[in-house]
Formats: sequence, structure tokens, C-alpha cells
Amino acid sequence: MKNTRVCPKCQSTDIVRFDGTVGGYGAGNNIYITSLRAVKVNRYICCSCGFCEEWIDREELEKVKNSKKAKKWQDTL
Repeated sequence: MKNTRVCPKCQSTDIVRFDGTVGGYGAGNNIYITSLRAVKVNRYICCSCGFCEEWIDREELEKVKNSKKAKKWQDTL
């Protein structure tokens, strides 16, 4: 939805974005990469069917990748 601006489930274009936030005591839509640093996770929501996608901004991806908390997908299987 972020890139196509079309819902992949119902094909609607009635989509809204909620910006990620970082609040006190771990509140907000974010991922903590250290005990004190977080990256924001933005949500794209289809207002027709309720489907939701979450995206992290490109400039934050390196921080996520290098986080000691991150696990490779293959290592979790």
C-alpha cells in the first residue's frame, strides 16, 4: 500500500497513514533497538477493509539491521 497506494486485499485507494511515534515508558508505534533508542514504525491502513501494513523509513533500516536485539529470520526457525 505504501508504494502502490492500493490495498492488496480489496483494491481500495482509501488509505491513510499514521506516523510512528516514540513516547515515554515504551509507548508508541516503534521498535526498540537498544534499551534507550527506538525507530518509528509507520502504519498504512485501508479504510475500506481494515488491512494494515507497517513500514520503517529507509534511513532507519541500518540501525535495525545492526541492532543486537535483531535476529536473522533463518535463526528463528
